Amino acid sequence: MNEKDKTVQHFLDLIKKSRRGKFKIYIGMSAGVGKSYRMLQEAHALLKNGIDVKIGFIETHLRKETHELLDGLPIIDRRKIFYKGKEIEEMDVKNIINICPEVVIVDELAHTNVEGSKNEKRWQDVIEILDAGINVISAVNIQHIESLNQEIKKITGIEVKERIPDSILSLADEVVNIDLTADELINRLKDGKIYHAEKIQSALNNFFKSENILQLRELALKEVASQVERKVETEINKPNSLKHEYFLACISSNEKTAKNVIRKTARLANYYHSKWYVLYVQTPSESANKIPLDKQRHLINHFKLATELGAEIIKIKNNNVVKTIMQQAEERNITTVCIGKPHFNLFKIILATNVFNELLKKLSSSNIDLIILS
Repeated sequence: MNEKDKTVQHFLDLIKKSRRGKFKIYIGMSAGVGKSYRMLQEAHALLKNGIDVKIGFIETHLRKETHELLDGLPIIDRRKIFYKGKEIEEMDVKNIINICPEVVIVDELAHTNVEGSKNEKRWQDVIEILDAGINVISAVNIQHIESLNQEIKKITGIEVKERIPDSILSLADEVVNIDLTADELINRLKDGKIYHAEKIQSALNNFFKSENILQLRELALKEVASQVERKVETEINKPNSLKHEYFLACISSNEKTAKNVIRKTARLANYYHSKWYVLYVQTPSESANKIPLDKQRHLINHFKLATELGAEIIKIKNNNVVKTIMQQAEERNITTVCIGKPHFNLFKIILATNVFNELLKKLSSSNIDLIILS
């Protein structure tokens, strides 16, 4: 793309951004902190001030205090679908766009839509609504953020299946943390304000342990602080702003290492609000006819994950990995190269030492940092 095309594209992006609806996300450390309650309170306040606000989708879980706030709020009917012999209700995106309220409340941003829906995920529905010029207020828990998936699993022992890409948070004009202390949240649980009586003890023994809540709370606070910092960096002119960082995540066909490198580089790029790339160098030994189908499938999934997290994918066939890494780093003004910590056996150490030493040597003669991710 030449400079003229870039200028035109930039202007088009500005026009699209001005037409797009504003996006506000409430974020919490877990279920029961009061995200839906706060959204409904805000809906009442907006309505009182003459704003055309409607409920696109809300999940009160029949919590008394939250459910009572629905009184007096206009609700857009849900779409009813029969799936596997059951009637399921989903948000009616088409109807929301047709009605075109000024503001729509959309709960449970990480929700997976029923099979056969236009969009697989609710966050994709929200993008469609925003593109139609409608303002959206939504909510999500910290455990549903894609790049934190492995960290959440370590804290809670649970792998969360429904997730949103970090780029969705970056789209938000405002990210608000709904914060409670661990004691306040546990007391809400014990008082029956989160789950029914039969689920309380199980929740206390598992997800709602005090040490889990404290760690999740820390993650939520950090995430919101990072989003605020991003807004400061992008919207306020500061004379001594930091240099731009560009990250290059280098992956192989190793399933676990690649996934970790992608997620951790995404976190770094998100923290620095930086552009980042994922580089896969396909050596002759990793050609399509030489690696198993399951590895090829994992690679495709890794590219999809990286794209959702905001990376640009670079796939290059070359038998010289180091030369390719350095070439891409120079071409794209990379400031930091991220690689996975290899799980070596002795034979692999002997084979890989020269490659690793060569990469270190090349990077040490340039102004590029190297991060080895565990």
